[in-house]
Amino acid sequence: MPDALDATPYDALLLLSFGGPEGPDDVVPFLENVTRGRGIPKERLKEVGQHYFLFGGVSPINAQNRALLDALRKDFSEHGLDLPVYWGNRNWAPYLTDTLREMAADGRRRVLVLTTSAYASYSGCRQYRENLADALATLRAEGLDLPEIDKLRHYFNHPGFVEPMIDGVLRSLADLPEDVRDGAHIAFTTHSIPVSAADTSGPAETHGDGGAYVEQHLDVARLIADAVRERTGVDHPWQLVYQSRSGAPHIPWLEPDICDHLQERHAAGVPAVVMAPIGFVSDHMEVLYDLDTEARAKAEELGLPVRRSATVGADPRFAAAVRELIVERAAVERGQRVTPCALGALGPSHHLCPAGCCPARTPRPAAAGADSPHA
Repeated sequence: MPDALDATPYDALLLLSFGGPEGPDDVVPFLENVTRGRGIPKERLKEVGQHYFLFGGVSPINAQNRALLDALRKDFSEHGLDLPVYWGNRNWAPYLTDTLREMAADGRRRVLVLTTSAYASYSGCRQYRENLADALATLRAEGLDLPEIDKLRHYFNHPGFVEPMIDGVLRSLADLPEDVRDGAHIAFTTHSIPVSAADTSGPAETHGDGGAYVEQHLDVARLIADAVRERTGVDHPWQLVYQSRSGAPHIPWLEPDICDHLQERHAAGVPAVVMAPIGFVSDHMEVLYDLDTEARAKAEELGLPVRRSATVGADPRFAAAVRELIVERAAVERGQRVTPCALGALGPSHHLCPAGCCPARTPRPAAAGADSPHA
């Protein structure tokens, strides 16, 4: 049996994710959850839902979260980490509030949260913290004993997150025809967000010029590109590009879009492109539609060979990284000195989101941060 790892003071891990529909009848109600408060008509939501209907009304994200849960539980068991793992979503079942209610009923008193978003941004961090605060407020109104909540630090530059992506790019390059392989361009993709949200992402000292969101993605892209050069002997040109824009046309969002980028690279004479979705933990709908469907169709129209590298998903190295992050954070909470594990130029992220980090346009309470009570 492995030696027991110490997660004290924590008694549970919560996997917190976005959620997605699991059948055609779920699509519009799911999108109503996602867009609640924006006054979007149901007919418009049906149009937006066509992306989901192309795949039978099923988003792959819930199945991928189940696979990640299995990987985490397997890794914890094999390495002597006695920590139960729960799962809750922002926008679909199992809903976060229901899961926290279950955890309270099970007597969980100190909970660590892992979000399926590796980078700093309002939608990828602060909004989840607001969701946690809302759920805790509901439980408080019900008279339940509330668990104390902490969030694991951003893991964008942890080796267990980066190494699987390096391998994915290497496999995609190897899958290209030999006559275009060495000249292939790497397009590192992530979710576009409003420029204003990017500029205020991360702690206040990183605000401006894309903030921590762009800076962190660029750091990961460099890590992968450098590793590819070291392992293949070929220095592939690369660029950080964006996908999945969903906002009003008059609001500036991060650019260039992946489809525009493919067209520009083709016009410049690039012989092939590897699309590497470094901004996504798993192959959910944005990856399946915006890259595997829309961007691939653009590449075929151009006659441009493309490959799409794999996301991290439930890779055992990612599960191991989560275990290491848990043990690290637990040691910090016990007052022990630790050496956080991180690659690249930026170093390990903060354990506690500081005041002013990834602010919302309209201030709302958020849990698990320096500007909020633990509960």
